[in-house]
Amino acid sequence: MDTHYIKEGLVEIEVPDFEKVSAKAPVFYNPVMELNRDISVAIINQYAKMVDHPISVFDAFGGTGIRGARYAKEIPGVESVMVGDVNPLAVEIAQKNMKLNDLDNVTVEKNDANILLQSNKGLFDVVDIDPFGTPAMFTQSTAANIRPGGLICISATDTSALCGTYHDPCLRKYGARPFKSEYCHENGIRIMLAFIARNLAVNQKYLEVLFSHSTQHYMRIYAIVHRGGKKTNESLDNIGFIAHCPHCLHREISYGFVSTLPSKCPECGCDYEIAGPMWLGSIWNKEFIKDTMDSVDDLQLNKKDELLKLFNQCYEESEGPVTFYDIHKICKTLKISSPKINDVIDEIANRGYFISRTHFKLTGMRTDMPLDELKQLIVDIKEEKLGPEN
Repeated sequence: MDTHYIKEGLVEIEVPDFEKVSAKAPVFYNPVMELNRDISVAIINQYAKMVDHPISVFDAFGGTGIRGARYAKEIPGVESVMVGDVNPLAVEIAQKNMKLNDLDNVTVEKNDANILLQSNKGLFDVVDIDPFGTPAMFTQSTAANIRPGGLICISATDTSALCGTYHDPCLRKYGARPFKSEYCHENGIRIMLAFIARNLAVNQKYLEVLFSHSTQHYMRIYAIVHRGGKKTNESLDNIGFIAHCPHCLHREISYGFVSTLPSKCPECGCDYEIAGPMWLGSIWNKEFIKDTMDSVDDLQLNKKDELLKLFNQCYEESEGPVTFYDIHKICKTLKISSPKINDVIDEIANRGYFISRTHFKLTGMRTDMPLDELKQLIVDIKEEKLGPEN
């Protein structure tokens, strides 16, 4: 087997040569996911500072071992790491890479993630679920077996289901109905969080969401898991539905496990598209994001600039309302070309409303300005720029 060496963060690993990153490759290193791993290192590092005791980490889908090796070598608060994989070749390569980096606090196990979680109940402070596809079949084991106060880091790459391209897989895997819209990636994260919250609730546990993002082909959430029946019940109050009008872009939200939303838009009479159940609570913790950004300089991260840009965007939008507007979508409904987004943002701020850009979409604006006022503002800006004769 031909191999080559890769340096990332503070570790160097040996990986097999392969033509293309895909699920069919026996074992691969995905350079595109370096930002994902940098974010995870930064967040787990900040979490370790918060809990102020040595932590144990479970990397459920180890592959080459790059993620587990980085956790062990780069995060001072990590005492031990278990790397799991069902692929014997991956286990062999990961074990070799741990020796290559002199990591005697990392164990590599050949087994299914669910079995490893069940056989190590309550031993892990951090559980990282980063599968190729959906995390759905590993969520209940994670919920049942993570230590109370522990951190879950969960990725999903089945964005076509979560974003509404295919409805049936989302219903089957997450027990929710999606819809396609300009904010479908945000909806996907909210559907995923509601699914995780319901799995935790079975075990009288609940979420404290720290950070979430949608980047490239995947979505990822980070949350602390707490225990307590009363607070679990209160946490479920964050679950509900969103109704979206594809014609005029009006939207409504409804809390609860049964939608009380009308079937038609009250503004234009068109049929609503309704998605849920999904998480309608916060998907970011502003204070945690700031603390994480402040501690990034202590780490050696190749993607530090990209990480800080993403964190800054999420920090700015963290206290905004559920969902955002796409200026191009609004202008399409108005049958006008789009003005400069910064002109619109400045005017929204001048009127005293919340306003931020969003990392979910380059042309997105997160604001609590009523939609009718926002549409009129855009029209007014166009008329001021082009003149009333246009």
